[in-house]
Amino acid sequence: MRHTDIWKAIDALAAREGLSPSGLARKAGLDPTAFNKSKRTTSDGDTRWLSTESLAKVLTAVGASLEDFAALAEGRRQGHTAPLLGFAKAGSDGYFDDAGFPIGNGWEEVRFPGLETETVYALEISGDSMEPVYRSGDRIVVAPDATVRRGDRVVVRTREGEVLAKVLGRQTERTIELLSLNPKYGPRELARSELSWMGRILWASQ
Repeated sequence: MRHTDIWKAIDALAAREGLSPSGLARKAGLDPTAFNKSKRTTSDGDTRWLSTESLAKVLTAVGASLEDFAALAEGRRQGHTAPLLGFAKAGSDGYFDDAGFPIGNGWEEVRFPGLETETVYALEISGDSMEPVYRSGDRIVVAPDATVRRGDRVVVRTREGEVLAKVLGRQTERTIELLSLNPKYGPRELARSELSWMGRILWASQ
C-alpha cells in the first residue's frame, strides 16, 4: 500500500461512519488533529505514516476489521454477507437444494472479505478431523458451483445427511476418496451414489 492509499482509507472510513477525519480520531481516543491533512507530511515535506497502534484503535472504535481497511485502501468492496449454518444443522433436511445451494429459513449471516463474484455460503466447523487447519468453531466459506479437483478442500453432504469437511483425494467414475488433515483419521471412500453434493472451500475465518 502507498502512503496515499492509507490516508484515503482513513478518509473513507470516517465518511462511512458519518464523521470527519477529526471526528474519527476523537472517537478512537486520539488527538483530534491526528488525521488532519497537515499532519500527513512532516514540516520537511516527508511522508508521515499512520502507526499500527493508531490504526488498531480506529478499527476497534468503529468495529471494522483489518480486511475492511485494506479493501478501502485498495478501492475494493468491503466484503459480503453470506448465509451461515452450523454443521449440526447442515445435516438436517430443508437447508440445501439438490445442488447444495442454501434454501429455507434458519440461516444466520456472516461477513467476509472479497469473493464478490462467487455464490457462496458459510458453515461453522465442528469436530477435529481437519485440525490443525480448521478447528471447531472456525467458519468456512463454501462455493457450491465451483469446480473441484484433487487436493481441494471440500464440504461433502451424503444422502444420509452426514456433512464432512475434507480434502478431495482420488476420484473414479464410481467412488471418491476423502482425506482428513488430522492424522488420527484415515482416508474415507464414498460411492458416488452416496453423495448428495460437494462444494469447494474458498476461505476460512479463525
